[in-house]
Amino acid sequence: MILRTSGPSPFGRKVKIAAKLLGIYDQLTVELADTNNPSDTLRQQNPLGKIPILILDDNHKIYDSRVICEYLDAQVDGTTLHPTEGNARWEALTLQALGDGIVDASILQVYEIRMRPAEKQHADWLNYQSDKVKRSLDQISANPPSLKGDLTIGHVAIACALGYLDLRFDGAWRQTYPALVTWLDAFRARVPAFDATKFEG
Repeated sequence: MILRTSGPSPFGRKVKIAAKLLGIYDQLTVELADTNNPSDTLRQQNPLGKIPILILDDNHKIYDSRVICEYLDAQVDGTTLHPTEGNARWEALTLQALGDGIVDASILQVYEIRMRPAEKQHADWLNYQSDKVKRSLDQISANPPSLKGDLTIGHVAIACALGYLDLRFDGAWRQTYPALVTWLDAFRARVPAFDATKFEG
């Protein structure tokens, strides 16, 4: 299987960590994709032009990260990151949606600053997105996901969101949310794949 992504992509990182936790990372060939390059085959592989994309042996394409992670999970007997029954499933999927939402709002801020000259940047839009992140971090900090039991895709998504905030916002969140710093440190200790997939640059 080919995983097309980029080094700094938090969604690609989520897939990599999931694959490592599921014990099938060695079945993936990671290929870089450039979302800004119109000649990259990415746009033919996914009409949305987004990463990550998983290309199967029969050339079937799967996207986005949530679908890819669930597909990888379905290839493994026993270990699962997606509980199948009761409240545990909905809690894991909701936590994943929250982590992915933090990333979405953060990326929109990055693009607003990166793609527009300063005089054309929309302060209200930036505040709107940053407020989403703040509310989400407030909620998670008040009740950090327990790491005592089995890990789920929700744990991975939250960790990747915090990692992206470290990468793109210089870890400013750490000053306000010490409980989340402690949580992420505990996650890192339990999941070596988190540091192994860290993007330097």
